[in-house]
Amino acid sequence: MNAAYNAAIALYRSAAHLAALGSPKVRHMLSGQRETLARLSHFRAKMAPEGFDVWFHAASLGEFEQARPMIEALLQHKPGTKILLSFFSPSGYEVRCDYDPRVAVVYMPFDTPGRVRAFLDAAAPRMAIFVKYEFWGNYLSELQRRNIDTYIISAIFRPGQSFFKPWGGMFRRMLGSFTHLYVQDERSRQLLASTGITSVTVAGDTRFDRVTAIRHNGRDIPEAECFKNAGDGAPLFVFGSSWERDEDVYTPWLKAHPEVRAVIAPHEFDKDRLSAMRRRLGTERTMLFSDFRRLYEASPEGAAKVARGLSYLIIDCFGLLSSLYRYADTAYIGGGFGAGIHNINEAAVYGIPVVFGPRHQKFNEARDLIACGGGFCVNSAKSLANIFDTLTSDVNARTKAGKAAGDYISSHIGATAVIMKDIFNITLK
Repeated sequence: MNAAYNAAIALYRSAAHLAALGSPKVRHMLSGQRETLARLSHFRAKMAPEGFDVWFHAASLGEFEQARPMIEALLQHKPGTKILLSFFSPSGYEVRCDYDPRVAVVYMPFDTPGRVRAFLDAAAPRMAIFVKYEFWGNYLSELQRRNIDTYIISAIFRPGQSFFKPWGGMFRRMLGSFTHLYVQDERSRQLLASTGITSVTVAGDTRFDRVTAIRHNGRDIPEAECFKNAGDGAPLFVFGSSWERDEDVYTPWLKAHPEVRAVIAPHEFDKDRLSAMRRRLGTERTMLFSDFRRLYEASPEGAAKVARGLSYLIIDCFGLLSSLYRYADTAYIGGGFGAGIHNINEAAVYGIPVVFGPRHQKFNEARDLIACGGGFCVNSAKSLANIFDTLTSDVNARTKAGKAAGDYISSHIGATAVIMKDIFNITLK
């Protein structure tokens, strides 16, 4: 890449080191990156002496969920495949570093020329697959220089992106480094074609396949069922990936409607955040999931008795949210009052209405769910109250919206099958 790009990446790296002084999350990322080459050496000796057959890169946890259907299809249909998975964000790595013993998991180092060469030398991948928004110039150009087939899956493009600006030549060259691009929609294909990029297939979004698999294979959470049943038919809301700005919007409605029950899964949490959430909702009617689980394990009957006096259950562990939605009558997906909404598909797949904040423009599924009547955008506490009031009081409206959401998901599965057939000649049923 050119000097300006490399200078920008160096500045980004310096900023991360500065941020690490006050951010444990960034410190974990930098510490993990320092261990990457040693971990690769370990994995190469243990499982891939000739190098990795496929390297998947996902920025964070959400992108991993898009790569996961392909990884699991490879593990099932080509079990000898040597797979490397990298993350850039700690929120992905920390949760999935022990994802599967057959998959090596590392942090991806910063996109500087020397680090890129060292990483690729250490990993020796025969193929690279990036997910959605991952465009790293030095990685892409070095993969191309080494004649390593490189793909991007579930990609989505919009006119406002740098690739399509008059000054975006450097970014357009990144696109030319891909062997093939698998995009979510026809608009993305047309935008790429306008720049001369034609090695493109409209395959859809693999996340639809992932959430469908979760629904079919999802685990039961008896504690959540106990909490719901203790409400004697009261509507249950699940608030997934909730941030404080989301809570500013929905907490007043919850406190004004003691007849409903809520399971709240904060996107990130520590002891102080959990304590603050409990105080805000009312400690006497709120319990952490870990405490309720201990009660349930000791005595399901005793837990049910306690649950009758509760209104809110706060999830203080990872890995439950995608299965918790099965118990919801309505879901609220967080992030829409911040950087952007989280995964609305993993709630909609259960045939329930999904509600989210205004920052959803980057997500086709949000637009489509609004259009079909399965999703609702709110931009204030007042607009949320109007939607929640309707979904709570009008069972027919809630049922209709839930059906629309479920039908939308089921009509969009199949991206994984298209990509697996193209790249690996694997036919999925």
